[in-house]
Amino acid sequence: MSKIREFLGELLETVLISLVIIVPVRFFIIQPFFVKGQSMEPNFHENDYIIVDELSYRFREPVRGEVVVLKSVTLANQNLLKRIVGLPNETIEIQNWSVAICTTGESSCVTLHEPYLPTGLVTEGTMRISLNSNEYFVLGDNRQFSYDSRKWGVLARTDIIGRVWVRLWPFDAATVFAAPAYQPAP
Repeated sequence: MSKIREFLGELLETVLISLVIIVPVRFFIIQPFFVKGQSMEPNFHENDYIIVDELSYRFREPVRGEVVVLKSVTLANQNLLKRIVGLPNETIEIQNWSVAICTTGESSCVTLHEPYLPTGLVTEGTMRISLNSNEYFVLGDNRQFSYDSRKWGVLARTDIIGRVWVRLWPFDAATVFAAPAYQPAP
């Protein structure tokens, strides 16, 4: 009988230690996420299994080009996967099938060269939107089929859950992600 008690005590201790470690990691540091839909193709596909870093943005601000998981602005209890294109205090201009970034106080805009998009992909729409502090403009990589800032407007900083850190599935597409380096379009 004492061996059974000893075993159950050790089992309970192991479970409690595991919970003390796993629960904070899962809820405050990283979170698994399955990609739903086609709005981020060709870079992310339906059922890709990704890990979202929820910790980095507690110490730094999001960077242009990072892919983030966000709380849907219009769809209750749904999270979306989008790419940050516009940063706080910038003006985003979409026209002539491209995206331009205008810095506050400057009269000219720079066309955004997006190396992660397939050649020939265009950004539909015509709009000019100025972002306040703590506001972002996000787009899906599959521009023709993405429900993004062109439809529902700016994204509040508080609605960003975290950045995509790693893709684990499918195994042949496993990747650690970093923000792309931008250069002005030719």
